[in-house]
Amino acid sequence: MAKTHSRYVCQQCGRVSASYMGKCPQCGSFNSMVEELIQDETPGKLSSFGAGISNRSMARRIGDFSAQAEPRMLVPIGEFSRVLGGGIVQGSIVLIGGDPGIGKSTLMLQVAMEMAKTRRVLYVSGEESERQIKMRADRLLTRTGTLPEDLYLATETNLTYILEHVREINPALLIVDSIQTVYLPEMDSSAGSVSQVRECSSRLRELAKSSGLSVFVIGHVTKEGVIAGPRVLEHVVDTVLYLEGDRFQSYRLLRSVKNRFGAVAEVGVFEMQETGLVEVINPSEAFLSERLINAAGSAIAVTMEGTRPVLVEVQGLTSSAQFGNARRTPNGVDYNRMLMLAAVLTRRLGLRLGEQDIFVNVVGGMKVDEPAADLAIAAAIASSMKDISIRADAVLIGEVGLAGELRLPGQMPIRLREAQKLGFKTAIVPKRMKKAEPWPENINIIEVRSIFQALEAALGKDPKAHEETLPKE
Repeated sequence: MAKTHSRYVCQQCGRVSASYMGKCPQCGSFNSMVEELIQDETPGKLSSFGAGISNRSMARRIGDFSAQAEPRMLVPIGEFSRVLGGGIVQGSIVLIGGDPGIGKSTLMLQVAMEMAKTRRVLYVSGEESERQIKMRADRLLTRTGTLPEDLYLATETNLTYILEHVREINPALLIVDSIQTVYLPEMDSSAGSVSQVRECSSRLRELAKSSGLSVFVIGHVTKEGVIAGPRVLEHVVDTVLYLEGDRFQSYRLLRSVKNRFGAVAEVGVFEMQETGLVEVINPSEAFLSERLINAAGSAIAVTMEGTRPVLVEVQGLTSSAQFGNARRTPNGVDYNRMLMLAAVLTRRLGLRLGEQDIFVNVVGGMKVDEPAADLAIAAAIASSMKDISIRADAVLIGEVGLAGELRLPGQMPIRLREAQKLGFKTAIVPKRMKKAEPWPENINIIEVRSIFQALEAALGKDPKAHEETLPKE
């Protein structure tokens, strides 16, 4: 007979301890150690985590396998299909996370309603009743006003019963909302614990790989913005998606942070309306629709979100510090990156930013992480400091170094074509060292070497008419 003993597991990072600790030594969380009762495995018996794989698999030569692409199920929602890499791969398991109230359940119910028009879908919720889901489905109805017949609803948290529903209905798509509410009755720990989340996700993974059923799992996030539960949860699934955005704004961004069947960092843009999440076909045009022309402190950057170029407006504002301690407040950009750009502007251009509060904002709730937006951020700050507007028809692309030099980012032809398509006539970019790939010819490209030349060009002056020296105080 297997022996039973207890252990303490951190609910934040999954660290296991033999005794209780008030503070986890690995992640530093307080009161996160929860006692769990476990049974020792019988010698020679496989754990449920690896059961089924070793009995079915066999080693074969790599040349014996087919190199054809995985079959996909087309999703009528274009932005959702784009983030997945072109559709839902059969037998895959996808994890979707996001802040509370951001629209995860709404998006997945929309996907379920669209997919149920052509195949059978099972939507399992552990947080809402069937009546609540039906009320939301009525609100999401399209102009046709008919509910799909092959959409099945179930309110269940016991994974054993969920698997029985799958065997009875035999769906092509299973949606579980959420993984933190699902539990296995043979385990003594409560739902949402590290062991329950790990074991339930492993069972769902085995179900997807063995039967070809596509599984979507909704996960909660912590206050730090990461998926709640053990880190192994993100390793078990094939794709991890995050639904980002401010609850008080209309735009939502579906971002791929892991995808075994498509591009990583791909972004789909949606707008929250009364009828649910509506996809935004041209996000660049949407983000620039309310832009104020010829306003000081406004610059346009071209960022790459996966394989898609997106134009965003970067706003900068400087004001005199009231009590001697200057503030640095970023929204949508990295804090340390903004500090570095402020130091470069102070040291290389002589701008007295040490006595100024600096605020940087990316319009539309976008988060810009790549260095290609450095030049636009620096130009927005300098424009606000000088109270001179940047050229309204210009985009700024480039990485800024500590010496004030500019470096060329990748995929420049795609960025320039997107800017040209939206009506911008000028692009201020770093000077090319090699001209192997041709750039678009219908846009005026100003190539500069330093941030000084770039700001001179952005303010409407010819950088070639000035020597590349630091301005005198």
